[in-house]
Amino acid sequence: MPMRRRWKLAGGPPVLALALVLTGCGAAEDSPPVVVSSLGPVTATATPAPAKPFPTAATAPLSPLSSAAAAPSVDPLADQALIDHTEWTDDIDGRRLRIYPTQAGRTDIFPAAGERAWQEVLALAPDADTPGMYDQFRCHWVWARAVAPDKTSWNIEPWRPAVGYDATVAAMCNPGGPER
Repeated sequence: MPMRRRWKLAGGPPVLALALVLTGCGAAEDSPPVVVSSLGPVTATATPAPAKPFPTAATAPLSPLSSAAAAPSVDPLADQALIDHTEWTDDIDGRRLRIYPTQAGRTDIFPAAGERAWQEVLALAPDADTPGMYDQFRCHWVWARAVAPDKTSWNIEPWRPAVGYDATVAAMCNPGGPER
């Protein structure tokens, strides 16, 4: 009898569902959202967890874009902008900040690059400086870049509840409901 090999996805179906949904997370205005009906909604807690800073080189967990061997000790893209521009829009749900990363912003895996990118966002859109917006940005920086590296923009919204980073990731970067 021939031996059959089975492939197992690390993290199982939840990781696959997250990957599929994140491809629709932060979609440009002309692309429809992705809906995965098997995932239940994430509800906000009464007291959201405080926003965690981007990890440092010493404490950074591996992200989908990096590996232990690949993490540089010096940012090779330090002299390049990570965010090209931002744009506030008014959509059916309320205000939305569209963040347009540069090619460097799509590929920089240096541990401190995420915090540098957030500072660039705040320089372009100072009113984005809220815990919920920061967690949504972090979620896009870590996960959406890996799942959909060529996505036109990452969309974050001030009307979404500040539920903490872990709950934001569990909500596929969109706590409080899917993007429409």
